[in-house]
Amino acid sequence: MKASRMLIATLKEAPQEAIISSHILLIRAGMIRKLVSGVYNYLPLGLRTLQKIENIIREEMDKAGSLEILSSAIQPKELWEESGRWQKYGPELMRFKDRHEREFCLGPTHEEIFTDLVRTEIKSRKSLPLSLYQIQTKYRDELRPRFGLMRGREFIMKDAYSFDLDQKGLDESYKIMYDTYCRIFDRLGIDYKIVLADTGAIGGTGSHQFMAISDVGESNIVYCNCGYAADEEKAESMPESFNNDEELKEVEKVNTPKMKTIEEVSNFLNVSPKKIVKSLVYRDYANDKFVVVLVRGDREVNEIKVINHLGIAEHEIALASYDDIKSIGSVEGFVGPVGLSNIEILVDEEVTMMKNFVVGANEFDYHLVNVNYGRDFTGTVKMFRAAASGDKCPVCGLPLELERGIEVGQIFKLGTKYSASMDCTYTDEAGKNVPMVMGCYGIGVTRTLSSIIEQHHDDFGIKWPLNVAPYHAVVVPINYKDETMKAGAEKIYQQLLNAGVEVILDDRDAKPGFKFKDWELIGIPYIITVGRLAGDEICEFKERSTMEKVEMPFNEAISTVVEALKNIK
Repeated sequence: MKASRMLIATLKEAPQEAIISSHILLIRAGMIRKLVSGVYNYLPLGLRTLQKIENIIREEMDKAGSLEILSSAIQPKELWEESGRWQKYGPELMRFKDRHEREFCLGPTHEEIFTDLVRTEIKSRKSLPLSLYQIQTKYRDELRPRFGLMRGREFIMKDAYSFDLDQKGLDESYKIMYDTYCRIFDRLGIDYKIVLADTGAIGGTGSHQFMAISDVGESNIVYCNCGYAADEEKAESMPESFNNDEELKEVEKVNTPKMKTIEEVSNFLNVSPKKIVKSLVYRDYANDKFVVVLVRGDREVNEIKVINHLGIAEHEIALASYDDIKSIGSVEGFVGPVGLSNIEILVDEEVTMMKNFVVGANEFDYHLVNVNYGRDFTGTVKMFRAAASGDKCPVCGLPLELERGIEVGQIFKLGTKYSASMDCTYTDEAGKNVPMVMGCYGIGVTRTLSSIIEQHHDDFGIKWPLNVAPYHAVVVPINYKDETMKAGAEKIYQQLLNAGVEVILDDRDAKPGFKFKDWELIGIPYIITVGRLAGDEICEFKERSTMEKVEMPFNEAISTVVEALKNIK
């Protein structure tokens, strides 16, 4: 491809809304352009890389025995009602009506569609196991789309679904996909961790996430050197005992004027935050009730654990308002569990191990000291706190560590969550209809593209791995009007083309520095410069990943690129 025929839409600066490196570089390198918030057009260079990522995914899915289909993004309400998710999924589901007032949604995921397809086409147990996948555009009405392709309203996903006879078959299918995902992300050059994950709105009995390590990741990865790893929503830790050898004391009410925060109360009473219990009031809209969640003062509530305990969706819970708190007989900033009636109290296990702690008195400007669980109040005890760095690993007891990550893939053991409710069955040997046992496996293709850039860039631009770069090499004549340079550049260009290399010839009438900045920003792996030594068939060869350059004969530059292509995964 000659550069003069290409759409090279590079920019010196990115829009102010672009904060993270991948978003900035995708825009500056002319790979995407914003249409509306959370929705992007893909320009030629960006699309080429996107398609290469898709092809690697497709190759590995095919090797794993999964069959590719393509389903519609438009999904009828009736299927979502069968699974019980039409209301449960929440406001992120893009709903609409056609001219006949029939309701539909734009698919954020395709469990219902694949289940409906398989229940229609498959009846015999001899047809199982079966694995189907697609690479398709999804839609979610994100409240705050941000970070470019990381969290958009429209995105491309690879989603796959397995159908088995029993749990043993699902375990085997799950392991196949687990290993397949490892090969995919290895080939894409991503540094990742595999962690235990919450199943969220998809549901099921177990899940793992594949997290690309990155400081701009939206999730914390909690892990230990023993091998334990989980996302922050799923993470467990051993509870810490604090001062539990004290003798029980009598409860006292103390005046704490305008002291609402943990820090203020801690300083005023001259006690550690670990001696205070934080009481957070939530409104459960699904069950039309309030719940109080108690954690130690230096802890944060893990809202996903609260949501899972209540059996509701994320959009069905919110922190209570000032008037809500007043309605339960308490005061904002001074909430405590003692004396509250007709309200569910959820107690983190660490609170039960504390003695003589401080809580709000449910009265303005007052707290209670020397409160104890069991004697002064009770509640449902579980781990409701968020795991933190330094906590003890639930497996080995060593300190846990935290790292930021970007979720690029997730796999689920769905079991019969969808097949039972949607009557997706096979006939067993006894003639009985048995629900198929399902798995679900997703990769965020566009998010993966961004994650590669987050891990592969420098001050000059993107450093694409060779197998996903939009082009493998670019030949840059210093002066295309110089006949010797032009002839040398075209010779290298033509021989690379003949060898199957995806190569650009920069025939633009522009200054060399301008050209180099473009290709460094775009991230072409090999930049071959033809200049003053063209008559001797000597060029400058630069490897973008290291920015190292060396002079070498034309033939050596050509063979270096060709050999590199032979070795890519």
